[in-house]
Amino acid sequence: MSKHVAVLYGGWTSEREVSLSSGRECAAALERSGYKVTLIDVDRQLAQRLAEVKPDVVFNGLHGRFGEDGTVQGMLEIMGIPYTHSGVLASALAMDKHQSKMLFKAAGVPVTDHIIAHRDEIAGKHQMPPPYVVKPYNDGSSVGVFIVKTGTSHPPQEILRTDWQGEDHLMVERYIPGRELTCAVMGGVALGVTEIVTDLHFYNYEAKYEVGGSEHILPAQVSPKIYQNVQRLALKAHETLGCRGVTRTDFRYTEHQGREGELICLEINTQPGMTPTSLVPEIAKHAGHSFEELVSWIVEDASCNR
Repeated sequence: MSKHVAVLYGGWTSEREVSLSSGRECAAALERSGYKVTLIDVDRQLAQRLAEVKPDVVFNGLHGRFGEDGTVQGMLEIMGIPYTHSGVLASALAMDKHQSKMLFKAAGVPVTDHIIAHRDEIAGKHQMPPPYVVKPYNDGSSVGVFIVKTGTSHPPQEILRTDWQGEDHLMVERYIPGRELTCAVMGGVALGVTEIVTDLHFYNYEAKYEVGGSEHILPAQVSPKIYQNVQRLALKAHETLGCRGVTRTDFRYTEHQGREGELICLEINTQPGMTPTSLVPEIAKHAGHSFEELVSWIVEDASCNR
């Protein structure tokens, strides 16, 4: 008898639309692979809904807070339902960029300098010499990110708006110029490295999810040494936080003429997007795994106590 998979998608965060797209794609692929699938648009009655549906496995297709930060994972542990991707602690650590960067640094994964400060302080004066980046330290998909360029007279004032919906404390980190590289890890194996090229200032929400928002070059056209170093560091980041299933780690690579460039880890994503324009399905396909094989592997990898 085929497994009954509940695909969680939607939710109520700023990444709802992305999650809806990811969930639909994954549900369709799982059905094509012979699984019985129930799609659940997640609200605060999720536990009750799961008790009614009684799935064998939960495929977590949520993005952002609650779905990706250990909250839903903890609920599934209590309910005893096997689930995909990383467990409670790894999910919480990965979502908290301050904590994950501290752990990466201790493990020898290079990260950029940063501070955490209240948005009033950040808007009041430069917390570090430009260029720098202001962003949430506990959200995803490049939502609410500001790049303060060299020569900018004052910090971003948008963070003081009365309709500001983000957290009061934000991360300020040194801006890393250069090329954007990303690498997926699947089952403890680092897959291919993609370079992301966009005409926008950085790989933001539109670049990630709108058709034509970015170009993905796979395999990335970098030296074999840099390519292998990205793979090594992506696996190291995955293992440092105790991640499971599939992750994607993002890097900046700054080339220096005549000497080895600077490779910086930006962050790890424990529940990468699975939309038609998403990176992980492309990287997996390049490694010989069809989309159906990828989502089926994720389901078969599911467990509690992750």
